[in-house]
Amino acid sequence: MPPALWDLSYKDRHWHEACFHCSRCQSSLVDKPFAAKEDQLLCTDCYSHEYSSKCQECRKTIMPGTRKMEYKGSSWHETCFICHRCQQPIGTKSFIPKDSQNFCVPCYEKQYALQCVQCKKPITTGGVTYREQPWHRECFVCTACKKPLSGQRFTSQDEFAYCLNCFCDLYAKKCAGCTNPISGLGGTKYISFEERQWHNDCFNCKKCSLSLVGRGFLTERDDILCPDCGKDI
Repeated sequence: MPPALWDLSYKDRHWHEACFHCSRCQSSLVDKPFAAKEDQLLCTDCYSHEYSSKCQECRKTIMPGTRKMEYKGSSWHETCFICHRCQQPIGTKSFIPKDSQNFCVPCYEKQYALQCVQCKKPITTGGVTYREQPWHRECFVCTACKKPLSGQRFTSQDEFAYCLNCFCDLYAKKCAGCTNPISGLGGTKYISFEERQWHNDCFNCKKCSLSLVGRGFLTERDDILCPDCGKDI
């Protein structure tokens, strides 16, 4: 009788025992772990050399079936994916890449993040720069009313920031005509005479309401008059 032949099978494919070998190095795969790639069988060494990725940290092969971490085309052994500063495994926690190194969020904040001038806590995203100092957007507020100034027009007094409304209420001169503040901001035009100020639109004759901007005028106590109305004084 002819000798018995072993029939080895994998995914509906069959081999003689002598034919069941690595396609690259020809070593027998009988009773050994192997991998399949494009209809070829490979021993684990050949598969690793040919197809497995290298760990970005230790530069060793990441064996098939081994847990690994991947980020932007790079791979790490799970145990090699650690914070560059504290050397603790990052795992599935949030991390921040910096100069080809990875940091857990607390370590990144300690080493790189700017600190808000107001609350002294790290600024990890966004932020506002005022007078060359960093602020959280939510911390950069009007000194008087505490409303956020980020994205809004504002001005300063004695190095403190104010929204325009508060600045006008606290510091702007009042119009002698309408008594509303004259901000002087954004190119606002006004008339000044003997320590009094008027909005351009308010600098009118007290009697006939004629605009006196660019005209001669007379004064009667606190009133201003055009020359014609002043004749009756």
